[in-house]
Order: sequence, then C-alpha cells, then structure tokens
Amino acid sequence: MIRSSSLLATPVLFFAALGLLSACATKPEAKSPVATGPARTFTEQHPSVPQQEPNPTTTTVHISDEIARACGISDPDSYFAFDSARLNTDDTRVLDQLATCFESGPLKGRKMNLVGRADPRGTPEYNMTLGQHRADAVVKRLASKGVAKSMMESTSRGAMDAVGTDEPSWARDRRVDISLGQS
Repeated sequence: MIRSSSLLATPVLFFAALGLLSACATKPEAKSPVATGPARTFTEQHPSVPQQEPNPTTTTVHISDEIARACGISDPDSYFAFDSARLNTDDTRVLDQLATCFESGPLKGRKMNLVGRADPRGTPEYNMTLGQHRADAVVKRLASKGVAKSMMESTSRGAMDAVGTDEPSWARDRRVDISLGQS
C-alpha cells in the first residue's frame, strides 16, 4: 500500500529537481568587456579587411611634385584615417606606380625619403610612433613591389609640423611625405 504523503512528495521532488536543472541551464548575463590594453592601437593593411572608399580622410601619401612629374603620377596626395596606418586601394595603386618608377622607370637607382606625420591630437610620443608606423607601412608596400629597402629612408615628424584645427585640416596632417633622397 502506498501512503498519500509519499505520493505528494514525489511530484514535489520532481518539480524541485526540474527547477534546479533549469536554473543551471540558463546563461549568465554577458559582462561588458573591460579595456586592459592601451587605449589606442595602430591598424595596418590586412588583405581580408575590406578597404574604405577613398575620401580626404582615409588615404596616406603626399608625393613631391618632382617625383610626380618624373613618374607621371597624377593626384598623388592622399591622407591617413584618424589613428590608422592602413593603406587603402587608392594608396596601393599610387605606390605601385611609384615602385615601378623607382625600379625600372625614370627614377631607377634614386633614393627616396619618407616622412610619417600625424595630426596634433595625440601625445608627442604617440604621434611620433604613429608617424613612424605610417612611414613603415609605405616602405613595406614599396619593398613588396621590388624597391630595395636600402633605397628608402623613413623617419617621423609626428605632429611637429601639423597645422590642422578641425577634421578637414587634421586629415591633411595625417600622411607620409615622399621626396627624392640624396643618391
């Protein structure tokens, strides 16, 4: 014979166990990530990252008039995006033309100087480093197209010569200047 109290205990235990199991199956609330690294990072070109459409704030180089004329490069000015050392599609096209000119064209055997620059919104140390990363990104692209690294000298001026006071003028401060070096 089954007692009535044991019949009541069985469903109570069943629902208690079911409640415990469902509590274990719920997902904990997602916690907000806490930034532990540096507040800023430099971005470099990566083939799987889609490139942005060109505009006055997203490209990277200023080629001297002397080089542009010798190499037949039109519209050689472009500028980096804020806090970035990434080359975009227009930059790589112009840099590929530049590499051809210095490897087998009219400026074959000539050296070039590359000076990385930044807008004035970071610390002096940060801007010097960012400017160097920008110059290094251009050197890397040119070297990948055959220009000997010994023919390129890269430096950074950071924001030392920056003149911008708003986004359009800061955009012009973010660049790598390329000029002929001493042979």
